[in-house]
Amino acid sequence: MSDADSGRVRDRLDALAERALDMTVVERFALAVASTALALFIGLLVVAASGYDPVAFLGYIFEGSFGDSNATARTLKFGTLAILTGVAVAIAFRAGVFNIGVQGQFVVGGFVTVVTILWLAPLLPESAVGGVALMLLGTGAGVLAGGAYAAFPGVLKAYAGANEIITTIMLNFIAVGAVGYLVEGPFRGEGNRAPNTARLPEYVSLPQVVFDSPDFSLVGFGVALVVVVGVAVVMARTRFGYDMVTSGYQLSAAAYSGVDAKRTVVSTMTFSGMVAGVAGAVFAIMVQGYYSDPGGIATYGFDAIAVSLLAANNPLGVVPAGLLFGGLDSAGTHIGINSDVPVQLIDGIIGLVVLFVAIPELFRMAARRTGLGGESR
Repeated sequence: MSDADSGRVRDRLDALAERALDMTVVERFALAVASTALALFIGLLVVAASGYDPVAFLGYIFEGSFGDSNATARTLKFGTLAILTGVAVAIAFRAGVFNIGVQGQFVVGGFVTVVTILWLAPLLPESAVGGVALMLLGTGAGVLAGGAYAAFPGVLKAYAGANEIITTIMLNFIAVGAVGYLVEGPFRGEGNRAPNTARLPEYVSLPQVVFDSPDFSLVGFGVALVVVVGVAVVMARTRFGYDMVTSGYQLSAAAYSGVDAKRTVVSTMTFSGMVAGVAGAVFAIMVQGYYSDPGGIATYGFDAIAVSLLAANNPLGVVPAGLLFGGLDSAGTHIGINSDVPVQLIDGIIGLVVLFVAIPELFRMAARRTGLGGESR
């Protein structure tokens, strides 16, 4: 390729990057919605090419997502976890830090929540008040554990120059391996054939409201919405949130205004991990009621990356994005049980959604880091 051709390619990339960087939040969200619709359309074409009725398949998706109260509860359950983990990822991504370790922070937070409740249960009354106190104390411990587990790679990035993508991915495997050992060994419930901790006391559970589901409570969904609003306020309306975003995207401006960028990176990772700890606590209390080998737990923390990208890394946008993924997960469960359509087709559609949504957002992030589209922002 000649120098002239290289220059034209560079100019086109700069123009495209400049347009992408100048997109408003509304435009980015609209692009994500359009990408999702296109991915679903292509997915239906694949279903038809596989010999199945795409209209019936689409009907299965809606039936499995919101067809009845059980399907709706299942969608909201998966959506609750997707929203919480998605917000955890969005905090870091919005501040220019790549926290790929939400899965590990989720696992550590959930495990510490269960252990804390089991340890403190004999010290508090066996009543509704005692149950609420145990859930609050357990969740607080899980939040601190998740935050501490995320702070470690933040320190390595800020003060040792370590790549946070590599360190957070490695810490995911460490969390799963360590918690798996503890669940199977020292913390295994007495008489349990499976590698699980003891069950939480019966009075330690979220109340059933509207939906009579053993592993979902609207209270848990309400917690997710409160966390979303809280994170959105912190990110948009506080000095701490301003420092986070500035340190991530405009390091020189942050330093000029007196912001300690290194300390802010650590704070950002800690904040992100604390929200992941909330997700782990909700999962442990609302869904499981004990803690099992994390190797068998769904990859909520990894799916959260796609949820955050679909929401354009906006905490408020994570709610509809999380519900979309929750609906697709619920539909996959329904299709696998009630039809002869391979559930892998649902996984394929989810993969297409992730691919189509991720490409434009990742291009924006790459442009911001490499300086495409003009000066680095």
